[in-house]
Amino acid sequence: MVNDQSGVFDHRWRWGAMLTIAAIFALPPDTASQVPANTPTTTPDTQHDETQSLKIAKQLVNPVSSVMSFPFVNNLDFRLGAKQDGFRYTMNFQPLLPFKLNDHWNLISRTIAPFVHQSDVIGNSSQTGLGDFLQSFFFSPRRTKPFVWGAGPALLIPTATSTFLGTGKLSLGPTLVILRQQGGWTYGVLTNHVWSIAGDDARADVSSTFLQPFLAYTTKSGWTLNANSDSTKNWRTGKWGVPINIFLTKLVRVAGQPVNMGGGARCWATAPPRGPQGCGIRVNITLGSSRLAL
Repeated sequence: MVNDQSGVFDHRWRWGAMLTIAAIFALPPDTASQVPANTPTTTPDTQHDETQSLKIAKQLVNPVSSVMSFPFVNNLDFRLGAKQDGFRYTMNFQPLLPFKLNDHWNLISRTIAPFVHQSDVIGNSSQTGLGDFLQSFFFSPRRTKPFVWGAGPALLIPTATSTFLGTGKLSLGPTLVILRQQGGWTYGVLTNHVWSIAGDDARADVSSTFLQPFLAYTTKSGWTLNANSDSTKNWRTGKWGVPINIFLTKLVRVAGQPVNMGGGARCWATAPPRGPQGCGIRVNITLGSSRLAL
């Protein structure tokens, strides 16, 4: 008797399963097949947020952007000094302030204000304080096609609080940036050269070139993969310092304002005598503005 009831139940289960499958395939297109399985749905709000994230993230990697930003660039380098047992931490505060001159031109103020702590770089001593400030002004056309560029003066100001953290010289020279933004890509080069024009006569004269090629790819969701090099050449000694920086950042919002943050590696291809060796760490935090243009 038990076996008969089991057989009847099994028979009914099979028919029920067949009818269910048939019903699924018989559903009209507007209910069964209009939204394919595993296909994410997007809304106008989602698409707008992705577009805004892409635009703002690209503005924050543009060194002559028309958007105000406040980057904090943190570098940690190792194996400095005569015994290669020293380290240096540098936090560069780099406010970018754009000003509209007229319908055709912007003036971009870009400051690099370094705070430095180093240990066992100069003998067994340590130093903490400010380095020399670099103030640049770029006159940049408001038209951004086919590429963005800016040029102007660069001024190295002897603000260092320790003899070992600065040049002791006031230096002046030209600066230039040229870049292109296409799709998610941003690529270009920023450079300057400064010569000492005043300062402590007991300190060495300054003749220094800064060269920064950069490449970045930004996704619609605000992730940016960055590669650049903050290369410098001291023409008095003929020595180059060439760090290669590769880091990943993500655009997020804090109190409604965009913040780009992330980090990665900083490896030295070549360094001046007693300079850094091997790889260090870079951490970037950029406070941005929700305004997309002046």
